[in-house]
Amino acid sequence: MVKFAPPLLLCAAFLCAGATPTPVDKLLHVRVSMRDGVRLDTNIFHPAGTAKCPVILVRTPYGKGAALPSGYGPFLDHGYAVVIQDVRGRYDSQGIFDPLNQEGPDGYDTLNWIGGQPWSDGKVGMMGGSYLGIAQWRVALLNNPHLKAIFPVVSGYDDYFDRFYSTGGAAKLGHRLLWLSLNLALPGVPRPKFSDFIDHLPLRTADRAATHQTLPFFQAVLDHPAYDAFWKALSVREKIDRVRVPVFSVAGWYDNYVESDLEAFAALHKAGKPDLKHRIIVGPWPHNMSIAFPGIDFGDDSSAPIRSYQIEWFDHWLKGTPEDTKRSSGEVWHTTRGAVDESPVHIFVMGANRWRDEQEWPLARTQYEQLYLASKGHANSLTGDGALSWTLEKKSKPDEFAYDPRYPVPTMGGAVCCDPKIFPWGPMDQRPVEKRNDVLVYTSRPMKRELEVTGSIKVVLYASTSAQDTDFTAKIVDVFPNGEARNLTDGILRVRYRRGLDKVELAQPGEIYPLTIDAGVTSNVFLPGHKIRVEISSSNFPRFDRNQNTGRAIADETVLKTAQQSVYHGRTYPSHVLLPVIPERAAARLTSTPGARYVANRIPHAAGMAR
Repeated sequence: MVKFAPPLLLCAAFLCAGATPTPVDKLLHVRVSMRDGVRLDTNIFHPAGTAKCPVILVRTPYGKGAALPSGYGPFLDHGYAVVIQDVRGRYDSQGIFDPLNQEGPDGYDTLNWIGGQPWSDGKVGMMGGSYLGIAQWRVALLNNPHLKAIFPVVSGYDDYFDRFYSTGGAAKLGHRLLWLSLNLALPGVPRPKFSDFIDHLPLRTADRAATHQTLPFFQAVLDHPAYDAFWKALSVREKIDRVRVPVFSVAGWYDNYVESDLEAFAALHKAGKPDLKHRIIVGPWPHNMSIAFPGIDFGDDSSAPIRSYQIEWFDHWLKGTPEDTKRSSGEVWHTTRGAVDESPVHIFVMGANRWRDEQEWPLARTQYEQLYLASKGHANSLTGDGALSWTLEKKSKPDEFAYDPRYPVPTMGGAVCCDPKIFPWGPMDQRPVEKRNDVLVYTSRPMKRELEVTGSIKVVLYASTSAQDTDFTAKIVDVFPNGEARNLTDGILRVRYRRGLDKVELAQPGEIYPLTIDAGVTSNVFLPGHKIRVEISSSNFPRFDRNQNTGRAIADETVLKTAQQSVYHGRTYPSHVLLPVIPERAAARLTSTPGARYVANRIPHAAGMAR
């Protein structure tokens, strides 16, 4: 079993500076009983000699170890106890691992236990990234009186849309199977290659290919490919109005969970509880913030002092009075309370490569503009005649291609997870993909002036297929003057879900349907000389699973059929990309990096969560 380092492991400023850390009392391998008698293994670290203090709780499936993880020292220096617990069924904890159901009740019981301990003042904050974040969301629904604030990082808030399926109904194949392989494979068995399980059919037994065992929760996931009552009963998304604790979220434009993180913030913000002061920050990051993109530079201002934000956030909600300055081991920490009192939304605008404060999401001043697909019927590949135009072409011929699931279009970067050495992520040059004839390429003319696109992007296609069910994909690309085609965001729609994820309806071969593809979220300035490009195809593998084109149940299908696809455009069938354009004159104030506000704070930005 691969033992990941716990998330948010930073080199604490005090330790990096060679200062003496706060003396710590620790209790290791404490067995905390849950309501059903299962005991979870827990480590407690608290400042020595302190009678009672507020508590930071981290619940992890990745192994808590036996020592205080590097980077948690600042919390002890700020007077917090730190509690780290192996979740049910993982490492030293008892029970059977059931990620779909266990974290709410187990988190609730753990909070009650902490509230009764002699070293606890009864006030608890939760933090951590990815799985550790969704564990926070699940217990936040239950409104335990001890939980005062949460700080989820790159986590999303819904299992269907985040961990297993896309907003268009296709499975997030590479992400999920790689996570299973890295974390749930039987010990002592040779680890399979990535291709061994992503290429495996049927999907029903892909868990065995990835882990050498059948996983009951994975089987349940396959039994419910639509967003049905099974998922709604589990969903934080469906119950977000129950969350009554303040939430500070951290997201990345190239992370799998960014769209969901922003939706969660928007829902909480819309609920109209200003006293909770919900916050979100979105940077140009993948799932692991500390890993740089090869050959890509977003500038020196692209990081953020996440640890400082966390300390300010918990100081406010757990202590009640902020510490504007703190002297520890000869260092003065200067804070400006940016985690609580400043704008609720802080985003990094790529292209411009600057941070900006906003008051809401989506941005109220957004103007949605249509950029239309056009060609003379030969948009296939980069050498084709596909174009994007701000006006509808009078005459237009449909573009056609064959989608063969035996030779799917390969994923090149994007918002994927969980190991970039195995499954590369982030911005990559898409020209190798654009050489394929089963990829339709539509490109605008060079921009004459800057155009900012910030928000959710939709692609509306008028399309037909020879199959009863198939997929259509869309990718938004920033084309540089040197020809580099850098992906920004992408999406997919499984045609059987064209009327909604809870409404399965097979297609009539040859019939033209309007299809809306959710192509994700981004914030990017297309600079003068750059071009906007849209790629249309029917696969993005293994980011998404292959549609076998038979119309039968995807999870159990082994037959692969080729589908003939047609994409229509022009006045009768105005296929287009709907761009969330931010007017130049109304643009909000660009700010410097968040780190510039912390002049003497030497804590680096948060390490990422490869989960």
